[in-house]
Amino acid sequence: MKITGHAIAVFGAILFGTAFVSNAGAQCGSSPLLHAAPASWRLMDPSPGKAHFAAASYPLGFKTVSDNDADDEPVVGMWHVLFTAKGNGGGPPDGTPIDNALVVLHGDKTELMNSGRPPQDGNFCMGVWEKTGPSRYVVNHITWGANDTANAPAGIGNPIGPTQIRETIVLSPDGKHFVGTFTLDAHDTSGNLTAHIVGQVTGTRVTLNTEVSDLL
Repeated sequence: MKITGHAIAVFGAILFGTAFVSNAGAQCGSSPLLHAAPASWRLMDPSPGKAHFAAASYPLGFKTVSDNDADDEPVVGMWHVLFTAKGNGGGPPDGTPIDNALVVLHGDKTELMNSGRPPQDGNFCMGVWEKTGPSRYVVNHITWGANDTANAPAGIGNPIGPTQIRETIVLSPDGKHFVGTFTLDAHDTSGNLTAHIVGQVTGTRVTLNTEVSDLL
């Protein structure tokens, strides 16, 4: 939870983020990829989403619910999270993988993401989360800086600025899945916006019984 050439991010917060052909998108640290042709987006071949329940989109910015026992919140734990583009008009087509990540939501309301982007370009980033209602949460994920993926997989890319990913998620009744929406805003090193991507996010809980093959 990215833009091509000089310009993505899973997915900027892919963080969210993610890899497109020349530069990944939502991954931790995104690069500018605004005017790329469809052929320039590199698919990441994420596993199919496993959530089988419907969730509405909830706008960010509504009042959050203070919660004094975050350790007991069912969202706390480790998750396999997929960010997928949807509704971007001239941006990445619907269904484009933005990031394929492992995410830990801690009891102190912080978050750590291991993005699917190339490690040499920066694939770890952090965020915070808050409960907004029954089974509903928001995540504010910020990648402070990294490199684009112009030289991947052989070399290190060019410096890029912060990326911010905001998620609104709904946890399934059994606590094993979540679904929701995300927005990703990538910036250059001067703080100028280089990409704005929206889409859907899904998560599957990682447990003691999870095998690597379950994540591929």
